[in-house]
Amino acid sequence: MAIELASRFSPFVDELFSTESRKSTLTNSNFDWTGAHSIKVYDVSTSDMNDYQRNGPTQEGQWSRYGVIQELSATTQEMTLRKDRSFTFEIDTLDEDETKQALQASTALARQLRNVAIPEQDEWVYLQMCENAGHKPAATGLTATNIYDKIVSANTELDNAEVPETDRVLVATPDTYLLLKKCRDIVLETNIGNELRLRGVISILDGMNVLKIPANRLPADFGFMIAHPVATVAPTKLASYKIHIDPPGISGSLVEGRLNYDAFVLKNKAVAIYYQAKT
Repeated sequence: MAIELASRFSPFVDELFSTESRKSTLTNSNFDWTGAHSIKVYDVSTSDMNDYQRNGPTQEGQWSRYGVIQELSATTQEMTLRKDRSFTFEIDTLDEDETKQALQASTALARQLRNVAIPEQDEWVYLQMCENAGHKPAATGLTATNIYDKIVSANTELDNAEVPETDRVLVATPDTYLLLKKCRDIVLETNIGNELRLRGVISILDGMNVLKIPANRLPADFGFMIAHPVATVAPTKLASYKIHIDPPGISGSLVEGRLNYDAFVLKNKAVAIYYQAKT
């Protein structure tokens, strides 16, 4: 006689690992999209410096001792939100009950945001920063021998572009960070405050906060990036999540979510981003 052995299922859910978003450390939200689908930012030109003519105008067509009068231009950079993303799923009442609440609307929604929505948004923001960086040297191989020179040279490029020295961030994948720890020329300052740690900063190098971001949220050829948050605007205009209990046609919970977001690198501030691809 066959005997069916009893099975016991635990309500424990084997969750996927997921890293918190760090984009707020790399970007800003200086513009407000409330009531607008797009925002235009002016780029106003400047005038050349001249030698003042004490004895009167000397150039043909010049009537002012200050020099030839120039007309300033005012062009615009239009930022229109391109990402309008959504998700939806349902959980049947009996499914929730017979899985000992392992299938539950509130926890499932949190899981969807943590494992799907936030990583997708991060990937888009970092991609825009890499593609629109003001400094993009040719891809190169990164080793424990050359990594320090590459990073210090990149930081010097930002110095020469007059990028603010404070709040610069060095973004590294776990593999690149391993090279930093192996490099004999580098002494990482890991004694940092709790406020920086809460923002994801794990150390300081050459005056820059170091962020370690998983490689799957960055471009495939990502080596490292130095960025100042003033360069990138990363708005999230709408983040709407709803749990409908027993809506028409469903016995259970219907979950819906919508995210309207984007990322823009300001034209005149692109020089505040240095992206080094690796071979």
